[in-house]
Amino acid sequence: MNINQHWLTDITRTPSPNFDERPDPADISLLVIHCISLPPGEFDNHYIDRLFCNQLDPDDHPYFKDVYQLTVSAHLLIKRDGVCVQYVPFDKRAWHAGKSIYEGRERCNDFSIGIELEGTELVDYTDRQYAQLARVIRTLLETYPKLSTQRITGHSDIAPGRKTDPGASFDWQRLLGLLK
Repeated sequence: MNINQHWLTDITRTPSPNFDERPDPADISLLVIHCISLPPGEFDNHYIDRLFCNQLDPDDHPYFKDVYQLTVSAHLLIKRDGVCVQYVPFDKRAWHAGKSIYEGRERCNDFSIGIELEGTELVDYTDRQYAQLARVIRTLLETYPKLSTQRITGHSDIAPGRKTDPGASFDWQRLLGLLK
């Protein structure tokens, strides 16, 4: 796995329109781990792609009536089978963190990369997801010098009280062990 012009190579690209310029494109200094499933608790479908590309049909599921108009994205999604999809190049600002703060610095989208894991806060993530996540993170660490294993956090940590992902089902020690 490599990065070419801020895109991972050898993965699926599904470009999202939901991004803009970073205030400082060289300031990529935080990794934020999220989880997502659409509808909640359902996996292995095309709805996440559709949400991030503003193509979610509100008539496909009752839950979608509340979220189909959101303009959100992440840089990456790692599906349950380990397949990785990139929506936004890393030098651009994806819209994943919302109102957020890390070490006193607000607007985490400005300086972070958002990685979504297909899952929920209550269902264990898969072996393939952990392996792919570690592989992706190692590649990012080699490419972006301001990143480090000490600057990986959960959405819940940068938006406490508002977000709970990746949740209790995410094994932080396992991830850090895979990065050694």
